[in-house]
Amino acid sequence: MNQERILQVLLAPHVSEKTTLIADANGQHVFKVLKDANKSEIKQAVESLFEVKVAQVRVMNVKGKTKRFSNREGKRSDWRKAYVTLEKGQDIDFAGAN
Repeated sequence: MNQERILQVLLAPHVSEKTTLIADANGQHVFKVLKDANKSEIKQAVESLFEVKVAQVRVMNVKGKTKRFSNREGKRSDWRKAYVTLEKGQDIDFAGAN
């Protein structure tokens, strides 16, 4: 896999109350990823960008919600998220303490 693809696979960390609890308890981090990204690409991207060892990757497709405003109906985009489990002793610091 080329370096350009690695930089494009991860879109953003998915930060919520649930993902924060999962990160503290299990050492898992959740990322929004490209719709066509596979597990091996996600693993390589996390390992190269954050310099950590990945134990496991689980991927999930999230369906976009249907929303209504007055008589108009719309739909949010579908997206894909990855639950990345890190090896024992590994951690990702998103705050970037300097």
